[in-house]
Amino acid sequence: MKPVIAIVGRANVGKSTLFNRITKSRDAIVADHAGLTRDRHYGDARLGRREFIVVDTGGFEPDKPTGVVAEMAKQTRQAVAEADLVIFVVDVRAGLSAQDQDIARFLRQQHKRVLLAANKAEGMVDAPALAEFHELGIGEPLPISSAHGQGIRSLLEAALEPFDFGDADDADEAPTDEADRPIRLAVAGRPNVGKSTLINAWLGEERLVAFDQPGTTRDAIHVPFEKDGRRFELIDTAGLRRKGKVFEAIEKFSVVKTLQAIAEAHVVLLLVDATQGVSEQDAHIAGYILESGRAVVIALNKWDATDAYQRQQLERSIETRLAFLKFAPVLPISAKRRQGLGSVWKALLQAHASATVKMSTPVLTRLVHEAAEHQAPRREGRFRPKMRYAHQGGMNPPRVIIHGTALDHVTDSYKRYLEGRLRDHFKLVGTPVRIEMRSARNPFLEREG
Repeated sequence: MKPVIAIVGRANVGKSTLFNRITKSRDAIVADHAGLTRDRHYGDARLGRREFIVVDTGGFEPDKPTGVVAEMAKQTRQAVAEADLVIFVVDVRAGLSAQDQDIARFLRQQHKRVLLAANKAEGMVDAPALAEFHELGIGEPLPISSAHGQGIRSLLEAALEPFDFGDADDADEAPTDEADRPIRLAVAGRPNVGKSTLINAWLGEERLVAFDQPGTTRDAIHVPFEKDGRRFELIDTAGLRRKGKVFEAIEKFSVVKTLQAIAEAHVVLLLVDATQGVSEQDAHIAGYILESGRAVVIALNKWDATDAYQRQQLERSIETRLAFLKFAPVLPISAKRRQGLGSVWKALLQAHASATVKMSTPVLTRLVHEAAEHQAPRREGRFRPKMRYAHQGGMNPPRVIIHGTALDHVTDSYKRYLEGRLRDHFKLVGTPVRIEMRSARNPFLEREG
């Protein structure tokens, strides 16, 4: 079992910067704003051959009874409960605060091993400012600089010293086969559509902050998950607004992280609010999913709160605004009541299977020839396009490359016809299909030239 290390502290002391430094990633959003991280954020890390898990948490205020801050505090308490060790981060330059005292009091009551990391201490290793943090009763403050990487290795050596990693060579023999890797599933949609509520319903715990306020999730949160023997990595994304409504710098970071999460996912679940219909934002997100070539399933959340008229309007808005996602299954659900979630899982697995299907060259070539016999491509000039053979050029999305002569002018409508034939044969659902035409040089045209 990999040890779990939770990073805890008040807002804006550099926890996410430390998380990114330890995991050698840029997974956590970092900016000069307090309260940026709100959920528990897990990451894999390694020091030499020793592997461990790091958990980034939001700004901790143990005594806040209500609001988003209270929900964030609940997430931090859960992270501390799961952790084998806690790194308590304080800000040397800001000095000791009452909130630091409150967090230290909470940590002492948990009987966990705690290391005190005095951040922003570049050039202050022997500074008297470090001495005041002895008051916390946590132990010797270890001076570090998350931004500059100073003192990080010493901190990690101290953190990992008590753990038995056994034969470190075993870690290098971990299976790397594609089949053993988790399926990355991103949940995308507008703010306040119920993305975090849905993931919490799947996990059976309050893993993400779900609060009745748009924009609660600001980062793309990765959650490992296993169901029916299959491994998944659930990605809760920040809600995307129209560009004109993205005012805060924080939200601009969130949009970038969400688009990255969609691009890196294997399958995207597009969550639509059934009570409000398909909006311009929904169409914008759907367009980006299609542009990225991701497999997609559409879930209509809050279905239980709609009447017959709303459902009729919703059906029309899907037909008009999401016409380019006709290949995607559309399923009604209620994340809050946990209704329809089983059907969504089946659709997601089917979409992933379709996106990663293997197509043999003989079968593709036969399908292309049969399609041409049934309906030949339109003649362009003196030459009619001639499709000779086809092969698969990639997966997720499936890419089919067709070779022949005079294929440069094959129309988009004929490509859609070929796509339909391929979908019918391979039973492709929930994934876009890319068809690429490659023409051989025509020796007769060259002779004329």
